[in-house]
Amino acid sequence: MRPAHLETILDQEFFSAQRGHHTPVMIWGAPGVGKSQLINQVGERHGVSVIDIRLSQMEPSDLRGIPFREKDSVEWAIPSMLPNAKRHGETGILFLDEITSAVPSVSAAAYQLILDRRLGDYQVPDGWAIFAAGNRQGDRGVTYTMPAPLANRFSHFELELNLDDWVTWAYKAGIDERIIAFLRFRPELLFDFDPAHNPVAFPTPRSWEFAHRALQKFINHPMLLLGTLQACVGDAAGIELKAFIDSLDQMPDLDAILRGEDIKSPKEIDLQYAVASALVGRAIKAKDSDNATEVWGHILNYADNFRQKEMGVMLISDMLRAVGDELFALPEFAKWAESIGDIMLYNN
Repeated sequence: MRPAHLETILDQEFFSAQRGHHTPVMIWGAPGVGKSQLINQVGERHGVSVIDIRLSQMEPSDLRGIPFREKDSVEWAIPSMLPNAKRHGETGILFLDEITSAVPSVSAAAYQLILDRRLGDYQVPDGWAIFAAGNRQGDRGVTYTMPAPLANRFSHFELELNLDDWVTWAYKAGIDERIIAFLRFRPELLFDFDPAHNPVAFPTPRSWEFAHRALQKFINHPMLLLGTLQACVGDAAGIELKAFIDSLDQMPDLDAILRGEDIKSPKEIDLQYAVASALVGRAIKAKDSDNATEVWGHILNYADNFRQKEMGVMLISDMLRAVGDELFALPEFAKWAESIGDIMLYNN
């Protein structure tokens, strides 16, 4: 399931915990595709705590608690990491990460916590949702087969990569526009992992974020830039990204485009992707300015300059997801939509 759809499911499951209809959710996916980030974003959207428990690092007693003597009986000290309404709030998310990497004895200790929302005398607060995530067995990570009794305590979703969803997130997260443009140009490199070869560095959404950081730190150190990019996304992808960045000195004048001047679109397809991504970035930066509608109008007009109409469609689609429905009110949008009506009609 694509991230945008899974976000809606997680939001509904979060709300359902407060209404008595919650079902614990298990998210499956390859390493580095954003499973943990997706769940943390639910907490950020709703302003609640996310308690992240890495089951791969736990012993059974870490969940069950430590026994202690109380007169003639034995009581259990409840672990402080578990949700507590007074300390953590009436609503929140209990996130059991790396659950498929937990040893079977720890998985068994989690059975009651997940289904019955309790462990001995401890009870998960009513307003808390329970989410979990883990890698699949074919991903060459440290994984155990999920026992049937544990699996039957979840609804299961597999996180599928979707470039449009990643691009939407990347603009919001401030990822370098050059990396966004490169992955628009080479979409198959958003995730490129071959478990048979078990590479150390390889392209994933997580490692492209690392490449973004490397680009900020080493762009003024040309002798080091290639090596640092390869250290993040692997040798082949790092070479391609570096070559792509080096070609961007042939970009047209973006400021002139934003002023409404008649600037031709570059002939090279990689530069077209770069221009489109850079203009979306400029549209986002202009959103809160006094001349936002003017800037957006000039970008909408420029979208018609691309030799391939699909490139303009990609530009405006990304821009629409980034800045919102305000674009629909602009006369330039109506003009652009009319010019690509045949493309839109064909795609629908």
